[in-house]
Amino acid sequence: MMGMRRRVAPGNLKEKGIMSRYSAPLSMGFSCVAHSYSHLFAPIFYIAVLALEPELGLSHGEAVSLILVSNILFGVMAPLAGWLGDRWSAVGMMTVFFLGTGGGMVLTGLADTPFAIGFWLATTGLFGSIYHPVGMAWLVRNALNRGMALGVNGMFGGFGPAAAALMSGALIDLFGWRAAFILPGALIILTGIVFCGLVLKGEIVESKTDRRVEPPVSRQDTIRVILVLLVTMICNGMIYQATQAGLPKIFSLRVADFAASGAFGISVMVAIVYGTAGVLQIVTGRLADRYPLKTVYQLAFLCQVPLLVLASQIGGPLLVVIAVLMVTANVGSLPAENCLVARYSPSHRRGLFYGLKFVFAIGVASGLGVKLEGALFDASGDFFWLFVILASLAAAASAIGFLLPGEPSKQPARPLPVGAAE
Repeated sequence: MMGMRRRVAPGNLKEKGIMSRYSAPLSMGFSCVAHSYSHLFAPIFYIAVLALEPELGLSHGEAVSLILVSNILFGVMAPLAGWLGDRWSAVGMMTVFFLGTGGGMVLTGLADTPFAIGFWLATTGLFGSIYHPVGMAWLVRNALNRGMALGVNGMFGGFGPAAAALMSGALIDLFGWRAAFILPGALIILTGIVFCGLVLKGEIVESKTDRRVEPPVSRQDTIRVILVLLVTMICNGMIYQATQAGLPKIFSLRVADFAASGAFGISVMVAIVYGTAGVLQIVTGRLADRYPLKTVYQLAFLCQVPLLVLASQIGGPLLVVIAVLMVTANVGSLPAENCLVARYSPSHRRGLFYGLKFVFAIGVASGLGVKLEGALFDASGDFFWLFVILASLAAAASAIGFLLPGEPSKQPARPLPVGAAE
C-alpha cells in the first residue's frame, strides 16, 4: 500500500547499520583519517630522499626511483582491493589497510640497504592500495551530497602530504630519516587496532545500498566516460606525481631563504602547498554538487596550464604561491572526477571501478611521472622542461574533456526511503 514502509528483518539490522547510531559518523571519520594515512609514505620519502642521497651514494634520480615499485603497486593492486571490498567486506579490507600500511612503514624505517628500502616501500604501497577503491566506495555509498563528501575527504587526503612533509622534516632534523617512517607507521597500526575493536563491537557496520538515488545512465555514456577518464586520469596523475616528487628539490634550489633552514624549512613549504590545496577541495567539491561535472572537471585542468608554465621559470617566495595554486587546481579536479566514476558505475561494483581508476591515476601515472621528474632533472639540472611538459598534459586533458557527455540540470539529492530493500 502507498505510504507504508517495508519492515526490515531483524537479521539484517546489523548489516544496515541500524544497530549503531554511531556507525555513519565513525565510518566517515575513519575514512577521512585513512585517506590522510594513505598519502603519508610517499611525501615522507620525497623529503627523506634529501638525506638518503648522500648516505646511500645515489644520484637524485636513482634515490627517487626506490619508490617506483611502491607507487606502481599502489595503483595496480587497487582493482583487486576494490573487488575484495565489494565481494567480502569494506570494513575488513580497511582493517588490513591500517595494519599493513603501518607495518610496511615501520619496516622501511628499519631497512639498511637500497634494496631493502625499496622492498618495504613496495610492501607499504601494496597495502596502501586498499584505501582509494575501498574507502571511497564506502564513503560514496553513505553520502547524499557526494561532491561535498568527496571534497571533505579530499581535504584530509591533502592533509596527508602536508602533515607528512612537516612531520618528516622535523623528525629527520632531530632524529634522522628512520624516525620519519617508524613513528607515523606505529600511529597507523594503533589506529587500525582501535578501528578493528569498534568493528568487532558492532559500532561500525557497512551498508550495501546507496543513500543517494539517481536515474540510470546508458551503457553508451558509461563507455564514453570510461574512455575519456582513462586519458585524463593519466594526465592528472602524472602532473600530481611528478610535482610531488619534484617540489622538495625545486624548493631547495630556488627558495634559498627557507632551504637554508634544512629539511624542516623545505618541509614547511611543502606542507603549506598540500595543506592549502587540501582545504580548498571543499570548495571544488561544492562546485561539483552545484554545477555540471564536465564543466568543473575541464576548468580544473585549464587553470593548471598557466600556473605550470609560471612554475617553470620563477623562484623565491612567489614560487611557493604559484605551487599552492598549481596543486590546488590539480587536486581540485578530483571531487568532480570521483563523482563521475560514482555516477557511471554500478553500486555493487563501485569498489572495482575505483580500483581500475587508480591503476591509471596512480599505478601508471606514478611510474611515468616519477621517472619523468628524475630523468629530466638528472639530464638538465633544472625543472624547466618538466613543467612545460606537465602544462601540455593539462591542456590536452582539458580539451579531451569536451568528449564527456552533457548532464541535465542539477537536482537536489534524494535519499533512499527508510527500510528500502537492497
